[in-house]
Amino acid sequence: MPNTYTQLHIQFVFAVKFRKALINLSWKDRLHQYITGMIQNKTHKMLQINAMPDHLHMLIGFRPDENMSQLIQVVKSESSKWINDWDLTGNKFEWQDGFAAFSYSKSHVHNVIQYIQNQEKHHLKQTFLEEYIAFLKAFEIKFDERYTFKELID
Repeated sequence: MPNTYTQLHIQFVFAVKFRKALINLSWKDRLHQYITGMIQNKTHKMLQINAMPDHLHMLIGFRPDENMSQLIQVVKSESSKWINDWDLTGNKFEWQDGFAAFSYSKSHVHNVIQYIQNQEKHHLKQTFLEEYIAFLKAFEIKFDERYTFKELID
């Protein structure tokens, strides 16, 4: 076969260190733009991104020749540097270690986009920790609760 064809849709989820509510509505759109630029510069396709005060969801069309862990490490380190360079939190900003990645078929992409767009509304009913555990269970991922994201610290 002369060419390789893929269609990979991955939702990434990661949290602010210690789950501190540091992402502010006044600059969250600029954060989205910055992270989108990083994703697109790596020739992936940003399908949807939305940050809550203590965590972030993004759905991307993922290119398979990239190392997923390295991509997220770059996104987290560069976005932390950007937030700190602009002194957007008044304190040192860091993302918590680790991330989650969930894959979806093309038929689910629209619903995942809507889900990410509606994070504010969704979190009126369910905490991030409840949401995260539900994802792990729905995707049948074995986990140790000692190593999941921790409760929110204001």
